[in-house]
Amino acid sequence: MTTALITGSTAGLGAAFARRLAADGHDLVLVARDTERLRGQATELHDRHGIEAEVLTADLSADPGIDAVAARLSDRRNPVDLLVNNAGFGNKGRFLDVPMADELTMLKVHCEAVLRLTSAAVEAMRERGRGGVVNVASVAAFVPRGTYGASKAWVVQFTQGVAKDLAGSGVRLMALAPGFVRTEFHERAGMGTDNIPNWMWLDADNVVAAALADLSRGKSLSILDPRYKTLMGAAKLVPRGLLGGITSRTGRKYGPQ
Repeated sequence: MTTALITGSTAGLGAAFARRLAADGHDLVLVARDTERLRGQATELHDRHGIEAEVLTADLSADPGIDAVAARLSDRRNPVDLLVNNAGFGNKGRFLDVPMADELTMLKVHCEAVLRLTSAAVEAMRERGRGGVVNVASVAAFVPRGTYGASKAWVVQFTQGVAKDLAGSGVRLMALAPGFVRTEFHERAGMGTDNIPNWMWLDADNVVAAALADLSRGKSLSILDPRYKTLMGAAKLVPRGLLGGITSRTGRKYGPQ
């Protein structure tokens, strides 16, 4: 029996990872800010799949929360075999419309927490000669699209760089870059989604299944759907200046209302 720790486990892709990993027989450490919701999730997964589900309440926008999760990942007596850094959020509005405190909180959650938790996890995993980390990024990482895209670009570059550094250690790292996924993400950010075409939406459970398959294949970057692979391939051919204008207009069309 192996153990997976999932941040942002109570909603969206985090909840989908929890469902799939529990169904596959993994014990879980569920991390989020809402203790009551975490307990309900842990009970449901335990009752349905017979796995052990540990609850860890932590706010990854603050040092005490990051410290608590890092300490759990460093526990050699109760090792974590798979870390899913999924916690994240979006800010509604263009740059300068969003308060600086909110921008810094995003960088804390998307970058600093991912850095520190990945470091804590892989240090223990390397000692055992096995383990895996999935850092959830976004296709926004590959286009010039504000602080959110920049933070996710950092996640991709960081993850792939560490994957190379740890090659041959038995520890696998992968950045997951989905597109629009039907979750609570946009609702929580106050973003409208009615104008996003149906063909751009992905199913969370399908994303998780494909991501875990890519991790098992040793990929360091997972762009799951052929539609998004085509879009990202096309984006590489467009000059950056022109791409910036296109993504800005697309963001206004398909992003916050």
